[in-house]
Amino acid sequence: MTTTLDVDRLIDNPGMRVIVCCGSGGVGKTTTAAAIGLRAAERGRKTVVLTIDPARRLAQALGLRELSNTPREVEVEGFEPAGQLSAMMLDMRRTFDDMVLAHAGEKRAQEVLANPFYKTISTSFSGTQEYMAMEKLGQLAGEGTWDLIVVDTPPSRSALDFLDAPQRMSTALDGRIIRMLSAPARTGGWGLRKVVGAGVMMFAKVVSTIVGGQLLADASAFVQAFDSMFGGFKQRARKTYELLRSEGTSFVVVASPEPDALREASYFVERLATEQMPLAGLVINRTHPVLSGLSGSRASAAADKLDENGEAPLAAAVLRLHADRVAVRDRERRLLARFTKAHPSVKVVGVPAMPADVHDLDGLRTIGDRLTGS
Repeated sequence: MTTTLDVDRLIDNPGMRVIVCCGSGGVGKTTTAAAIGLRAAERGRKTVVLTIDPARRLAQALGLRELSNTPREVEVEGFEPAGQLSAMMLDMRRTFDDMVLAHAGEKRAQEVLANPFYKTISTSFSGTQEYMAMEKLGQLAGEGTWDLIVVDTPPSRSALDFLDAPQRMSTALDGRIIRMLSAPARTGGWGLRKVVGAGVMMFAKVVSTIVGGQLLADASAFVQAFDSMFGGFKQRARKTYELLRSEGTSFVVVASPEPDALREASYFVERLATEQMPLAGLVINRTHPVLSGLSGSRASAAADKLDENGEAPLAAAVLRLHADRVAVRDRERRLLARFTKAHPSVKVVGVPAMPADVHDLDGLRTIGDRLTGS
């Protein structure tokens, strides 16, 4: 039998330092992360919510004009939590720049920041956003300022790609192609021909023709400047990865009661198990419970009878609405049953749909109450 996810127990645990909300796009991860962060702050935790989602929904719901790459405390009239709530939105380029400035010497840092190749990869290189999310999480955890960090992951299936990002970026930036392209500046002229041979020289000439000699020169200069901080780059990534696997971290998978979203939830659950990441449970957003025990078939039959007699058209409409709601509820139960059959040990909590979009703290509190059955 599936057990219920106890969100209050999760956030009240003083040993819980990081909660990561993950799931496919459009299932309410950002709202869930904000609601958990708000509830934790009001229950005494000093909390920061880190969103990777570029949408501005989190800032609006928290009563802030905008979020930046540094935590901003939520100070809204009438909001006096027992703890503290701050929020921020990942700025991928700014985080990369800050990392370079912090871990390279001044001369090297300026060389990297001014390099056109760096300017390209810091905003568009595959895995950069996910790696920078890891970097920012590591920074927040290392500062020791907050009791609890709530992470809202990217709105796509790549939400767990940040688990792979450090290795992928390390492999790419330390790979044979990059090193080969940087070889001309490293060895120069005839030295290069001796080291890599005529075949590689021909390869480099062809690549230079395709992508341009200036790009190769920029790549070469970038790799050399980046070398001085590359070891620290990988070391910090490993440290953050270990943080995600520690007892002080829990993952909350978020889904809606739809086939695609639950398939993605299964993928996340299985992936977390493979990576030995601690899973707290599954949040099913926008469920449709019914308030009456009247079955859908009996409601439809009663509506038909009223229609036949030409009586109480409003009551008949309400009965048909109830029958439709029961059908939706039953469909959602069947879908969830498939998930729980495949993952019987995963704790689950359902969050009933709100009548309108959440746009303020009161709405987030309501979500928090529904998360905990309050």
